[in-house]
Amino acid sequence: MSAQQELEKLQAMRAELEAESRSLKEQQANLENSVVSLEDKLASEELKKEKAAIEELKNRNKAAKEAIAELETKKKKLENKLEDTAETPEPAPKKGKAAKEKAQPEEVVEEAAEPVEAVVEEVETDNGGVTVTAIDDEVLVEEEDAVEESPKKEKKKRRFF
Repeated sequence: MSAQQELEKLQAMRAELEAESRSLKEQQANLENSVVSLEDKLASEELKKEKAAIEELKNRNKAAKEAIAELETKKKKLENKLEDTAETPEPAPKKGKAAKEKAQPEEVVEEAAEPVEAVVEEVETDNGGVTVTAIDDEVLVEEEDAVEESPKKEKKKRRFF
């Protein structure tokens, strides 16, 4: 083998290796572009998921805030109603039977010997019976004249006398 033939072989081999090198560099560039493209797509998908999660959390927080606002409004209404009921211990008289009861003489009250400052509990019956008010371990009993002397009893008393 001559040097000339060996040189040609080596040059052919070099040409093949350079072609392979260009091909490999081209393949590497394509793969790098593909990787970058996939990373961008992945990042884009993650951004979409993150935005969706944020939007969902915003909606949940908004719904929770609305629920809280509604509950606060309801609480204020109930507190106001409770204050109104506490301020007006006796309900307004109703038409009919309640108006007739008001027309009758007022209640007879047995008063305690000492002045009392705090009322613990007050219970009233709707049928105009006896009202019991518990005041600092003392009981005050109030009776209505209307219960003791009903119109029917008065007529009977007049008949017997």
